[in-house]
Amino acid sequence: MVYKNVKGRIFDIQGYAVHDGPGIRTTVFTKGCPLRCLWCHSPESQHREFELGYLPVKCIGADVCQNACLDACPEGAVARDEPVEALDKSGLIQKAKIDREKCTNCLQCTEVCITKALYASGWDTTVDEVYERLLKDRGFFKDGGGVTISGGEPMAQFDFTCNLAKRLKDSGIHICLDTTGFAATELFAKILPYIDLFLYDIKHMDTKMHKKITGVGNEQILKNARFLAEHGAALQIRVPVIPKLTDKRANLRQTAEFCASLGDAVKLVQLLPYHKTGRMKYERLGWRYKLTNVEPPADEFMNNILAMFQSFGLNCQLH
Repeated sequence: MVYKNVKGRIFDIQGYAVHDGPGIRTTVFTKGCPLRCLWCHSPESQHREFELGYLPVKCIGADVCQNACLDACPEGAVARDEPVEALDKSGLIQKAKIDREKCTNCLQCTEVCITKALYASGWDTTVDEVYERLLKDRGFFKDGGGVTISGGEPMAQFDFTCNLAKRLKDSGIHICLDTTGFAATELFAKILPYIDLFLYDIKHMDTKMHKKITGVGNEQILKNARFLAEHGAALQIRVPVIPKLTDKRANLRQTAEFCASLGDAVKLVQLLPYHKTGRMKYERLGWRYKLTNVEPPADEFMNNILAMFQSFGLNCQLH
């Protein structure tokens, strides 16, 4: 199968992924997304540009590295923080502190950080480079497993995503595309022959509310879901259940009705209850997390929603 060895920008490759489609998989995470979901658990995926991440727990102190990160920053955005006890209890150390208003994401500090406490979120690569990395995991692709291309929104880097899918398809590897559905229908038509299963998000059925909580309306997303269903795609619909945002029973009933209207194309619906695990990532990027007062939905509520989806004849599960 003819493909092009184009460049792409990713921020992670995770092996032994058991929540990104059937079986044991390896997931490639592309960088950049047109949505800004308030509950996003991968903020490093949102912007296509590289960003400075900082893990203070890995910083061993400015004295040990002789102020390397401070000296490397041309904007003076890196300084010494207040003294704290070293992890090995050897004494007080002064870790790096980032002034995000001064930082321009030049990333020069990451080049000299010996512990990678300061790091760039993402790197550029090629289809061939990612393919060779994925082949190392092929022996683990059991129980219908394979590769999932995720993000961010992988359709936002269409040339890279499509050519990677072509290369994988030619090798007989099962391919999932984890997508928000927010892209031109013509692009979904082009990539459809190379995708075995679409992991497809339906976040809210009201377009005004959808725009309020994600930054974009839902018309294109629903249109593309219908297109894929009508043209032979297999869909695994993912429905985030976010308290105060998507959890109204009327919205979830409309979502179930929409999923049912797609017919046999929908192989599974997964209900995704809100969780807090992504909050620490915002701190690493120096961002403010907007849902600080939101708690995960109760088990009883989720079980009731599960039963409601199943009442429409849908194969549905809690994720």
